Amino acid sequence: MSKILRLNMVDKSFRWEDVKPDWQGLGGRALTSRIVREEVPPTCHPLGAANKLVVAPGLLTGAPAANAGRISVGGKSPLTGGIKESNSGGLVSIKLARLGVKAVVVEGRPENGGFSVVKISKDGVEFLPADEFAGLGNYDTMARLWERFGKGVGVMSIGQAGEKRLMGASIHFADPAGRPGRAAGRGGLGALMGSKKLKALVVDDAGADPVPLADREKFKEASRKWAKYLMEHPVSGQALPAYGTAVLINIVNEAGALPTQNFRGGRFEFAEDISGEHMAELIKQRGGKTKEGCHPGCVIQCSQTYHDKEGKYLTSGFEYETIWALGANTLIRYLDEIAVIDRLCDDYGLDTIEMGCTLGVLMEGGVIPWGSGPAAIEMVRKVATDDPWGRIVGNGSVFTGQALGVDRVPAVKGQGLPAYDPRAEKGVGLTFATSPMGGDHTAGYGVAVNLLGCAGGGNPLKKEGNIELSRNLQVATAAIDSTGLCLFVAFAVLDNPDALQCIIDMINARYGLSLTGDDVTALGRQVLKDERSFNRDAGFTKAQDRLPEFFKENLKPHNVTWDFTDEEVDQVLADL
Repeated sequence: MSKILRLNMVDKSFRWEDVKPDWQGLGGRALTSRIVREEVPPTCHPLGAANKLVVAPGLLTGAPAANAGRISVGGKSPLTGGIKESNSGGLVSIKLARLGVKAVVVEGRPENGGFSVVKISKDGVEFLPADEFAGLGNYDTMARLWERFGKGVGVMSIGQAGEKRLMGASIHFADPAGRPGRAAGRGGLGALMGSKKLKALVVDDAGADPVPLADREKFKEASRKWAKYLMEHPVSGQALPAYGTAVLINIVNEAGALPTQNFRGGRFEFAEDISGEHMAELIKQRGGKTKEGCHPGCVIQCSQTYHDKEGKYLTSGFEYETIWALGANTLIRYLDEIAVIDRLCDDYGLDTIEMGCTLGVLMEGGVIPWGSGPAAIEMVRKVATDDPWGRIVGNGSVFTGQALGVDRVPAVKGQGLPAYDPRAEKGVGLTFATSPMGGDHTAGYGVAVNLLGCAGGGNPLKKEGNIELSRNLQVATAAIDSTGLCLFVAFAVLDNPDALQCIIDMINARYGLSLTGDDVTALGRQVLKDERSFNRDAGFTKAQDRLPEFFKENLKPHNVTWDFTDEEVDQVLADL
């Protein structure tokens, strides 16, 4: 029987609770958002005692299903001031599920004392002093925790940015090799974890029983079909394993939607130099790995290990969003320089999208030159020091823009925008504007349809059809995020109705239910209702569902602009 684990960080105590009846059918994002909605005062300070950090595996996590090892982390966002769910791979999710932990709720704010490490295992829960880890980056922290508790334990930790409670701070998860290349990056939840004085959560599932299945044979049958559908799709089965998510660089650049020089243009002159194809070529030359999973059970294998010119490990999980943010957005054209910044962000615990937008704002303000990798690296290094510039850039793009008097800041609800120009990819632009999460592509990935041709394709340059596309994808994504499945399963689901049925069949076989497709849609809608109602009570209005004014500028090469009216934008989630 699954339980809720509550950690009181003030008196270093814990308690187990039965899962409330109306939480039984929730997991992942659905559960984190429901707990935040019910237990966190919407008007509280994000770093105050009333906020809570919630960690939850998905409904299918721990069961033998392909790509079901994702974890959801929730709370009131220090960056946006609204509700937040941030999603990651790693080892923690599966291990929590095997231990029967439905969710971990981190509560209270210690006024005195140092950081703690909390260990969860079959033998119970331990609060341990983290004096030896304080001030360390995620690389050293994870290495020492594996040395102390055994290789293969799940680790969730913060670096110096989280300890300093900077709004751009992320939470990192050890990947299967023990590196911090996986992150719950968005929304500054690392600062929330830092405010709780929680340096790391360690999860050891040694001796735990397998996750129970109500109907083992039906689950096995559905799971086998599920893996087959993922492997047969050209995106999840071929493109992503070959070139990682950076396969999108050339695709989005060709579409004229790759934001360049702080969203001034849609194509980057040196896109080929930072492309997934070039990255894969360098990895092969230098003895790295072009494909690996971010969690056990991944069949897509879109992560990788990237080495430097000397053939030494430099970084892992080198993603499209990161390469764009630190590359085309800043005009930095050298993958090795971008990889160094990625490594620093993983170590210090910084969201790479937010940091890329921040560096663009710094360049906009003339603090460092456009396209200078060395200057950008030097600036990011300041985050781990007492240099005031580190405090500024570590707090994100909007804060940095305010400090410099720069008004060209690509952000919605305080969160820097991802790697698609909304003028040339209007479906995802609507998601940027309206998602409760702030500027977020994963909340409703219109790119899958408009640029990659899934579900019959769409037109990224025209308004027609994109309101419905964004709405439907936001609902569907909220449901997928609740299962623990990787978002990249959406490609197969969009193109194959049988793939969606597989997900439903696996949930039914796991829990002994008889859910239908309508039930899954209802779950997604309810998640968004929980999130939007929290934001409304936190003071959000329609005025926050808007893109920055500069998107009314003409964007080359297609000479398009953001031409949705406010009334049209408000239609996207009007009934939620």
